[in-house]
Amino acid sequence: MISAKALLTISLGLFLATIMTPAQQPPATSGSVHEVQVTAKKYQFTPDPIQVKKGERVRLFITAVDHDHGFQLDEFHIKEKIKKGQTATVEILADHAGTFPFHCSTFCGLGHHGMKGTLVVEE
Repeated sequence: MISAKALLTISLGLFLATIMTPAQQPPATSGSVHEVQVTAKKYQFTPDPIQVKKGERVRLFITAVDHDHGFQLDEFHIKEKIKKGQTATVEILADHAGTFPFHCSTFCGLGHHGMKGTLVVEE
């Protein structure tokens, strides 16, 4: 037997699916995700550049090896702090093509200002 709460949830979902146009509906969650392991250490991100395809959902696993680091990608409104020895997960929908710079946003030493990388979203 189905509970009243479950029935209400199903009914609401069906109702929204019928009144929302395809452009309004949220993106499907069943697609694959392009996962990339990124290392942040001694004033560099590896790999660099990070290359993905337009339309991909991208999940970056960024590990700070030697100090606390940051990951700031302005084009996609991302700013993440990563503690030394930990991994942060950053998700991006690469919905437009181009070359987008990112940088370390947490002071990490003398070479901090040179700690930069590039996300390349190809058509």
